[in-house]
This record gives sequence, C-alpha cells and structure tokens, in this order.
Amino acid sequence: MANLQSPGIQIIEIDATTIVPSVATTEMAFAGQFQWGPLNTPLLMDTEATLYNSLQGPNNSNFQDWFMVANALSYGDFCWTVRVGHESDANTSALIKNATAANSNGFLIKNNQDYVNNYSNGQLKSNFDCGDWVAKYPGALGNSLKVSVCTSANTYSSSLTGTVNVTANTKTVTGVGTDFVSEVSIGDILVINGESQKVAAVANTTQLTLVNNHLLGATSANTATRYWEYFTSVNIAPGTSAKGVNLGAEDDEMHIVVIDEDGLWTGQKGEILEVFQFVSQGIDATNDDGTSNYYVTVINTKSNYIKWSGHPDALTNVGKTLSNQTFTGVNKPMNYSLVGGNDGKKVTDADKIRGYNQFLNKELIQVDIVIGGIATQTLTTWLINNLIEMRKDCVGFFSPPQATVVNNAGSELTSIVNYRNLLPSSSYAALDCNWKYQYDRYNDRNRWLPCNGDIAGIHVASDEARDAWWAAAGLNRGQLKNVIQLAWNPTNSQRDVLYQNGINPIVTFPGKGTYLWGQKTLLSKPSAFDRLNVRRLFLVLERSIEQAAQYFLFEFNDAITRAQFVNTVEPFLRNVQGRRGIYDFKVVCDDTNNTPFVIDSNQFIAEIYIKPTRVAEFMTLRFIATPTGIDFSTIVGKF
Repeated sequence: MANLQSPGIQIIEIDATTIVPSVATTEMAFAGQFQWGPLNTPLLMDTEATLYNSLQGPNNSNFQDWFMVANALSYGDFCWTVRVGHESDANTSALIKNATAANSNGFLIKNNQDYVNNYSNGQLKSNFDCGDWVAKYPGALGNSLKVSVCTSANTYSSSLTGTVNVTANTKTVTGVGTDFVSEVSIGDILVINGESQKVAAVANTTQLTLVNNHLLGATSANTATRYWEYFTSVNIAPGTSAKGVNLGAEDDEMHIVVIDEDGLWTGQKGEILEVFQFVSQGIDATNDDGTSNYYVTVINTKSNYIKWSGHPDALTNVGKTLSNQTFTGVNKPMNYSLVGGNDGKKVTDADKIRGYNQFLNKELIQVDIVIGGIATQTLTTWLINNLIEMRKDCVGFFSPPQATVVNNAGSELTSIVNYRNLLPSSSYAALDCNWKYQYDRYNDRNRWLPCNGDIAGIHVASDEARDAWWAAAGLNRGQLKNVIQLAWNPTNSQRDVLYQNGINPIVTFPGKGTYLWGQKTLLSKPSAFDRLNVRRLFLVLERSIEQAAQYFLFEFNDAITRAQFVNTVEPFLRNVQGRRGIYDFKVVCDDTNNTPFVIDSNQFIAEIYIKPTRVAEFMTLRFIATPTGIDFSTIVGKF
C-alpha cells in the first residue's frame, strides 16, 4: 500500500525468488580421547595437519580414536571433533588434569568456557593453590611447559658488584659482594671476562656452578654481568609503555616466555614456544590499535599453552589502572615449571557419551555423518537411539569390537552376527565387518584400527565426486586407503551371510585393493530405507526442502502460497531427477490436503511423493549358446 501524502512515485521491492538450496552432506562428527585441546568442545578439523596441531598426535592410549578421525579426513574435509577425558573417579590419579605452577596434584579446567565462568578472576591461585599459571588444556603434555617472566630492567640484566673468581677450564664461580648470588638464578647468562656461560646451579651465597667450563677464567672486580636466560628472545629490557607514559605510570612493562622444558612438544629440550614482549601490568593498558595489552588478557587470548591463574605476589601494584601508578618489578626472573598434568585413564563409554552430547542440538551444529567410537554395545546403542535417531538428519558408521575379528580366526562371522543382533534396528546406521592393519608414522609401528573412519570418509569422497544418493561401495567408489592387511577377508559365502544380516562386508581382492562391498543400513524391516543411498537421498531432500519451507512460515495459507511452494520445490526435484537421484516425483499442496480444518488449525501441509532410484547390487550374466543358423529374435527372452 502506498504511503505517499502528495503526488509522487514509491518503489516497493518484493522478493519472490525463493528456491530450494543445495546443502552440504559431508560434515562428520566424532568424540574421543586426545592428548591436548579443550574438553567437550566441538572443533572443526579439515586436514590431518590441523588435527595434529589442534589435538597433538597419537600415542599408545588414544591411537585408535586419533586415526579414526585422520583416516576419515584422508578422503574428505570437515570433521567436528570433540576431545573427552575421564573426569569422574574415586581414584584421583585416574582423572584428567591441567598442569599448574604450584599444585602437584594438578587441577581440571575443562575448556575456555569453564575457565571464564569459574576461574578467570584469580580463584585458581587464591582458592586452589595453582600458583600464577596453569596449562591451557588438561593433559600430561602440560608438564613439559615452563614460564619465565622478566618484570624489570634489573631482571633483564645487571652488573654484579664485588670480586668474581673463576679458574680457567672449571665450572665453579665464587664471588664476594652483596648482590653476587642474590640476583643470580639458574639459567641466567653470566658474562665474565667477555665470555658468556649459563648458570647450572646456585650453591650458596658466594658460589655458583656453570653449565660448561669457563675457558678464560677471571680474578677481578666488577667484571661480571648477569642476563635473563631469554634476553636474546626479546628486543630490549621492559620499561614503561607508551600509554603508561601518557598517564603518568612507570615501569608497567614485562616480558613473558613459554618454553618446552622437557622437549615433549618440539623434541628439543628448552625450545622456546611463545614470546610475549612488552605486555603491561596495568589493567587498562592498550596497544595503538586499541586492543588490550594487559598481560592477563594477552596470555588468555593469545597463548596456545597457558592461562593466567593469579598475580605474582612480588608485584604489589599489578592489575591496577595505569594513571600515576608506579609498578614494581623484581631483580630475578620468575620461573615456573608446570606440574601435575595428567591424561587420566582410558576414557569410558560414559566419557564418550558426554562428548557426543555436544552434537544433540542440530540447530547449533550440522552433522551429516557420525563416526562411532571404539565399539561397545553400550556406546553404539546409545549413539543410534539417543543421537542419530533423535536428530534424524545424519547417518552413523560403526565397526564391530576388535575382539570379533582380530585374533579370532574361524569365529569372525559368528561373532560379528551375534554383535549385530545386540544392536537396534535403524535406517540411520550402518555396520561394517572389519578392522585393518595400518602404519602409524608418528610412532613408527603398525596398528590395528577399525574401518568405520574410512567408511565415513569414503561416503564423503563419493558425495564430493557424485552425490549423496550414489552408492559409496564397490570398485568405483568404495576403495579403502592405507591397508596393510585386513583382520579378516570374508569369502563369498560369508559375505552372503553378512549381507543377509545387514552387515556391510569389507574385502581385499588380490591385485585390486580393499573395498567396501555393501551399502546396507541396520534397518531390520524390508524397505527401500535398508539401503544407504536411499536413506541419504531422503536426508538431502528433507534438509533442502525444509530450509526452503522456512520462508513460507507465517505466510497466508491460501492458493497463492501453496502454488508458490509447489513452484519452489518442483524445480529442485527435477534437478535431482536429472542427477539420477529419483525416478519420478509428485508434490501435492492444495485444498485436498489443506482442508478448512487444517487451515483453521494454522497448519500448512505439503505431500512430496518420491520414487528413489535403486542401485544394482545383484547382477546376473546369462551366456546362451545358440545354433549357427538361428534367428536371435526367435529365442530372446525364452530362457
């Protein structure tokens, strides 16, 4: 309706171009045990390198979980991955913990949300004796972290007064003077007679030991200069920040260095991991671009290894505003070796369920494929009943327990069928029959691994090459990678039994490779939905049309809206038909299903009939010998 008050022209734009969108079908989800990273937090992995950098590599406790994700990513991108840990146990040594600067028992901070909600105001130090720093994430890797803080120019370097004595080719240094040892710490660099050496130990008030022999020796006054161990990693000594100068502050700057003390991160003891220069003790300190330069904020937002736990006791004005504030420093560097980090015991089904719970809300995270964890009846049943069937927008891939096929010669078939019979019926889940032997390049050994990570990846690769309704099996699209050998190579008759029980065979063909040789779901009822290509076809159709249908909510339920809906959906279905997804379709949305009662109930009903395409799984080739002079038309179709 025009709103003009005098003659003129009003332009009104109405968008009537709603279409059914294409949707992604390749986002995977997994929850398991890893060495590093936040707990119970979905992280999006796109490559094996990202997996390694985010959660660190595989070890003897987590290699099966780790390689399930790595193997899936070798076929296609995007796996939402949740790290879980053992959080509840009467035996505290079995619990997963963060390393801390003071508490040798460690302390669990699950993730950043847990830290912000419960510990970001210094409670870790004041209430739980964690010292000034904690590892950013739980795990034993945190025990390899060292933090060194330089708080003043005197911490950075100082000249030692008094007489310094060191005999050539010895490590022992003695000295007389009020600050000879009081300013020296283990790791400091001493420059004596022009020669630099690192301090290995401080014996008493007048004697210390160098790491290596001092080659030149010296006996003279005022010849020793002490430097902070990491002085070459920063530009100059800390002083007063530019904003501090403007606000009348003094000496608010400090340097913080994070070190791989034991070499667990880099393979090199003492390797520097991070350097934060010229951060401020002032809570209102900012950089030129307006971002915070307050040391607590900088560490908590930028460090990949540590979180702030509490202010150092020696820094009396730390955390105050800059205005006219004189900040204190200390003459020695503050060094912290983190302790108490623990990986905890092998995670349980309950721990993994807690991780998979992060995927329950399908409005928050899109999931197309769920990679089931190391199989137990409890975990697999929970995933099918409580995650996959509840979401109804994804498919779960599962392998049988290791004991059913590894070192179970002669009983594999019976064991797998018995296991399958313990699981619920579902068209949203699929079970394979095998484990594979694979090389672990990170630990230089071979490992037995379930195949379901590969099967998930094969479906992603098939989707990217074709569409979700193409069968991801057979010689064209079903090959597994990185297989040294299968735990069990089922024969043709064994494959028949597996398929009759809804279990998808994996088989090695000499000279060809290892392939997924089936595409059944775990649906017990005879139906089109007992095939994965049909189930995944409907998931694509349902998600795409649902997204388009949202734009018809709150519109009038009249013939115009219903026609618009049909005209939106039919072109999409014709496109799918052209891509060999369906044989035929029909959309009904008119007054036959939108009766006066339906309209008065504020409902809108559309019925979409689909004839899904089927794939050839059973092939018969008939070779018929005929007499030389016969006319083929007389016998074709007679046999």
